[in-house]
Amino acid sequence: MKNLKLIPIFIIVVSINFSFSQSNGLAKSIGVYVFPNKDQSAETQNKDESDCYKWAMDQTNYDPMNPPVATANAVDTAPQGEAVRGAARGAAAGAAIGSISGDMGEGAAYGAIIGGLRGRRAKKSQDKQQQQANNAAAAAKNTEMANDYKKAFSTCLQAKGYTVN
Repeated sequence: MKNLKLIPIFIIVVSINFSFSQSNGLAKSIGVYVFPNKDQSAETQNKDESDCYKWAMDQTNYDPMNPPVATANAVDTAPQGEAVRGAARGAAAGAAIGSISGDMGEGAAYGAIIGGLRGRRAKKSQDKQQQQANNAAAAAKNTEMANDYKKAFSTCLQAKGYTVN
């Protein structure tokens, strides 16, 4: 007798699990979870997801199955005179120090070398920071495009009677 009571419960559990997992298609592949609120069949849900997939693509110009990639702008790493300007500043400082110690020419030479190196290092550091900022901006743009698509897709499915997360 106890076994007979378990059969209806088993059938209910199986049918609930089936309704929760009736769609493993488009929505799941783009990271959206969809639950039918109006007892839509699996076939209806798959059709609705397909329709919303196309609609969201038209609205956002974004295809999550073949996403466009925003690339970072490359930073111009060519020398642009930083070493020369650094050398000039270093030579001036070196000459001033050299005049105090009695050898203005040698002080200027050392100052020019050190200033040139500092100028070039500063340029490389600025270029690296700029490239990192460009990379971060490109990554943010990619994320923004994907999120805009998911928002459009979700809005469409909600309008068709689904709960979307």
